[in-house]
Amino acid sequence: MNSPIKKADLGFWQLWNLSFGFFGVQIAYALQSANISRIFATLGADPHELSYFWILPPLAGLIIQPIIGTLSDRTWNRFGRRLPYLLFGSILAVIVMALLPNAGSFHFAVGAALIFGAIALMFLDLSINISMQPFKMLVGDMVNEKQKGLAYSIQSFLCNAGSVVGFIFPFVLAWIGVSNIAEGNKVPDSVTYSFYGGVAILIICVIYTFLKVKEMPPKEYAAYHGITQEQNKEKSNFASLLVNAPKVFWTVGLVQFFCWAAFMYMWTYNTGAVAELAFGWSSDQGTQTVNYNEAANWSGILFAVQAIGSVIWAAILPQFKNRKMAYCISLLIGGIGFISTMFFHDKWLLFISYLMVGTAWAAMLAMPFTILTNSISGKHMGAYLGLFNGTITIPQIVAAALGGVIFSMLGGHHQVNMIILAGILLIIGGFSVFFIKETYAEKTAVKTDPYIEEREPF
Repeated sequence: MNSPIKKADLGFWQLWNLSFGFFGVQIAYALQSANISRIFATLGADPHELSYFWILPPLAGLIIQPIIGTLSDRTWNRFGRRLPYLLFGSILAVIVMALLPNAGSFHFAVGAALIFGAIALMFLDLSINISMQPFKMLVGDMVNEKQKGLAYSIQSFLCNAGSVVGFIFPFVLAWIGVSNIAEGNKVPDSVTYSFYGGVAILIICVIYTFLKVKEMPPKEYAAYHGITQEQNKEKSNFASLLVNAPKVFWTVGLVQFFCWAAFMYMWTYNTGAVAELAFGWSSDQGTQTVNYNEAANWSGILFAVQAIGSVIWAAILPQFKNRKMAYCISLLIGGIGFISTMFFHDKWLLFISYLMVGTAWAAMLAMPFTILTNSISGKHMGAYLGLFNGTITIPQIVAAALGGVIFSMLGGHHQVNMIILAGILLIIGGFSVFFIKETYAEKTAVKTDPYIEEREPF
């Protein structure tokens, strides 16, 4: 491979524009994360079955993401390389977001409503992942190694800002008088209108991204990444890419396994756990009670607190002189945060727990992609990021498939036990960081990465 030319530094607003659309996409993701279990519980799902409804989305992502990544590596048209896929994913997300919260309003029987909801959730998660992936790829494509940490920190900030908006939407709408309960198996208006609001913001953000971001033409991209014409003609399949993947792909993937399994259990069981901890609810009361729906809104507030904690921690992370140390400590604090929920039975004290959880989320958004994109060449950036999505989706699939069994093994009555389990998984993930040894695919990376002198001691 030719030596890549040194990439010029980008201005702050150029870095900002590369990731701004993430704000709108993350609102959609936050609405999904905070409300899906509430929606399925409202449609009639049993707590022992809740995790099973989360299997289809990551399974679809596992299949489609490598395909999208590889296709985008080979794409170039007037819209760019990555942006056409952002457009496709966003259009699909808009359609599904308008349909999903109405699953209980189509006069289906309970079983049919749950099936419709599961299929809609699969397409929603699929579309959100298709929309998210271009932003990770754009940073890998266009930002030099010295600025990647800053670029992913900006992306993390916008991600968390979008999360805050998405998480508090139902709470704010209920506060201003929108109905927070509904009859039968219908979803409350506070949730339905939140999804509509998310659709509007997503459309605005996608339009902004298309107006402000200009991707590198193929020749400039090849020069920046040291890709020769012969290498451009080479064909690689997923199997060969995985066989030749840098070791860091697998060691970071190990850490990812514990992290994403932990957050899958948070998304699945958090509403029920918060209702049990702070609102005096038990599963035999049903999901149409006032206290359950108040807890569901408060769960969104706690997710927002987590996002705020993530923003604060993202500003602290660059102060660490050792990237792996920062990664490890972040996950350990987040794990302790999850476990601490068992001691708090006041809804306000739970803020402490979720601020701590935010430290893990900040590291999960930035560290893996910085470490991975440094270790791979620009030629296969999209394909490897697509394959790397398997380190996010496979843990979710495994966690969802085992969720009902584990819930029963832990007594089958208290959903807070699954939140404690999430904390244990994060702590294991934190210690797994010890297995990572960073590598660099492009020579300029070694000279520009501010962490390079500090990477050996840990």
